[in-house]
Amino acid sequence: MASQAAAHYLRLSFVEGVGAVTARQLIESLGSAEAVWQHDKQGWLAIHGIGPKMAKALTLARSASVTQRIQALEQQCEQANIHMLCPEDEAWPKQWLSYSDAPLVIFAYGQLSCLNAAKIMGMVGARKASEEGKVITRRWSAYLSKQDVVVVSGMAAGIDSAAHGGSLDADAAGIAVLGYGLNAGSPYQTKQIQALAKKGCVISEYAPDTQAHPSFFPQRNRLIASLSHALIVVEGGLKSGSLITARQALAYGREVFAVPGSVLNDIHAGCHQLIKDGATLLSSAEQALQDMQWQHSQKAEKVYQAKSKIEEKIIHLLRQEICHVDALAEDCDLTVPELSTILLALELGGVIEKLPGSRYTLS
Repeated sequence: MASQAAAHYLRLSFVEGVGAVTARQLIESLGSAEAVWQHDKQGWLAIHGIGPKMAKALTLARSASVTQRIQALEQQCEQANIHMLCPEDEAWPKQWLSYSDAPLVIFAYGQLSCLNAAKIMGMVGARKASEEGKVITRRWSAYLSKQDVVVVSGMAAGIDSAAHGGSLDADAAGIAVLGYGLNAGSPYQTKQIQALAKKGCVISEYAPDTQAHPSFFPQRNRLIASLSHALIVVEGGLKSGSLITARQALAYGREVFAVPGSVLNDIHAGCHQLIKDGATLLSSAEQALQDMQWQHSQKAEKVYQAKSKIEEKIIHLLRQEICHVDALAEDCDLTVPELSTILLALELGGVIEKLPGSRYTLS
């Protein structure tokens, strides 16, 4: 599950004091990651820019203990069907080849082909998202997924989870970028990983057993930003990680979309700031397709046929906005108990969804 080239890149990641940028400078100077390890300490010292400290660190990375760590990781990946990828591998995301801050190695589980899909849309937002935000995200993610767009997010609670839920609803490929190792999640996260990997892919720049750490999540965000061809921010405060991801996406030259919301709720303040700063205001998933000039798929959509005038009116009302059960009862000239039976049938049929506070929306 790991190429020989990946092992050379992995060894570079074990060099103390050498990050991705410096490692790439070494590779460029010597021609390949393999060529780096064909030198000894004297050979490294003869290279411009390599001093005694770096030469010593490179020497330590060639030790038997590091070799054993690499072999153990390779064996672990093999047993867990985890792919260890480096920039020389065919499945490596092509958009990362031009970025000096891209990881040296990633660990991937699932279908590698979606890492180089023609249309990849990032979807990010608040962990403590509103119900409306989660409904919008899941609905838009499912719509985009049905249009052959690969949706990528960070598998956190809230908006991220809703984005992945939309891909699963559409039975389509999606990508999750983790801020921890592929084997280090909770039982619930492990189930999510297994579900996404059936059609899509789950990736991490951290070794499989690496536990989550707060510093890892900003690092994860840059991968979401650079992997995506465009980014949708659904909800987020002014100091949220979503805004960090958006600004990273802008720095990578990506299109950034922001979903507006009520000015009375701080959870939308980040999106409003992004719009003020030049992000595109997004009001529908179809708009994102149009703005990206991505061809609209002609896949047939199932359209529910109302069984009565009352059902027809309910669907019409919910197409306009989210409605409280009392408002629906008044508009339909029914008592709440009379209406509840009809709403339950529509809900069980997957036509509508019930939100907290006895509110309803179309599925």
